[in-house]
Amino acid sequence: MVDVVRDTVDDAISRGVDVMIAHHPLLLRGVTSVAEDRYKGRLVADLIRSGIALFSAHTNADAAPGGTSDRLATALGLTETEPLTVSDSTPDDVVRGIGRVGTLARPMRLYDLASTLGALLPQTARGLAVSGDPDHSVSSVAVCTGAGDSLLSHPRVRTADVYITADLRHHPASETAEERIASGAPALIDMSHFASEWFFLDSVKTDIEKALPGLEVQVSDVVTDPWTFVVHPA
Repeated sequence: MVDVVRDTVDDAISRGVDVMIAHHPLLLRGVTSVAEDRYKGRLVADLIRSGIALFSAHTNADAAPGGTSDRLATALGLTETEPLTVSDSTPDDVVRGIGRVGTLARPMRLYDLASTLGALLPQTARGLAVSGDPDHSVSSVAVCTGAGDSLLSHPRVRTADVYITADLRHHPASETAEERIASGAPALIDMSHFASEWFFLDSVKTDIEKALPGLEVQVSDVVTDPWTFVVHPA
């Protein structure tokens, strides 16, 4: 699963699993208490009582070869992909880094690329938001799963035809749209943070089964996107 929340913990307990693997850590920042009158403390206690270990990958899965952005790039059919940012720590000479940039197998309209992406992702209340001319032809694509507006100023993002990420804020997106008119900047496709990392789970299942034959691996189908519905102005 992507998130350790009440529904996914209950799902793991009901399945009787031994290990729960999630992308986002339950205790992402320091805590001073895991008392059971707080929701994180209750989840920790329930996992312990059920004998379930918890492993969270997070940035390791983002930056590693075959990680979250790699999987998105592969799903979109991007070729000649490279990391947007390269990690300084590469002791085994494997290039690691956040995000990916590559080229579509063939140019397509921005609208068609967004539609293709939408078909790959789980249904969420807000779907996809796109900034750009729907008929504009795109070829070079930069992607970053999770919250990626910190990379909007990255040179490889600026020179791409389109940047696909999640959690884009109003002002950075607005400035990018204005710069696109004035001097050139990428079109933007904004995904659900949860959805951007969802399809990576099947790949994790496949990788674990290859590494540990005979181990039963299940993927939770619980949707943990926090938004449940949208209302459009009349």
